[in-house]
Amino acid sequence: MIKRITYLLFLVCFLNINMLSAQQVEWNTWEEAIEKSKVEQRKFFVDIYTDWCTWCKKMDETTFKDPNVVRYINENFYPVKLNAQQEEDILFNGRTYKFVSNGLNSYHELAFQIMNGKLKYPTVAFVDESYDVIQSIPGFRTPFELELFLAYFGEDNHEVKPWHRFKKEQEQVKKNSLQIPVGGRGRHD
Repeated sequence: MIKRITYLLFLVCFLNINMLSAQQVEWNTWEEAIEKSKVEQRKFFVDIYTDWCTWCKKMDETTFKDPNVVRYINENFYPVKLNAQQEEDILFNGRTYKFVSNGLNSYHELAFQIMNGKLKYPTVAFVDESYDVIQSIPGFRTPFELELFLAYFGEDNHEVKPWHRFKKEQEQVKKNSLQIPVGGRGRHD
């Protein structure tokens, strides 16, 4: 009997660990995100990267594996991964965006537009329900830094208070992680 209980406890712990480690951002293509937004409107969270970008890979391995970041992005946004140098056309907002071949400085027109012509990688961007870019933010972000941006834009705090005030308030309350159920669709009060 004790062996059976021990085995069951081990199995439950093993399954829970596997479920936690299996959590990942549910990335969409532009087309998939647009189709989903026709059913339920949400902002887009866009990760703009290149295949050669070391910091992009680091963000994939760390920040985008953080359980709080993963949960909040999946529950509150349509996450889109956009290769800034992909060669496939993207139809978005009635326009076809194309790859621009320019040697080492090649880029995709949609990435160029979202980043306001500032091609820095990685960049995360927030796009509202009307498909307008709210903000693009270049550079590697730790889970805590990204959680701040997610809460700021995801809960429309950007419409009511300046970034510096929001950031200061959050940093005073939480030192290491927001562990965001701050609000939004994922909120469980």
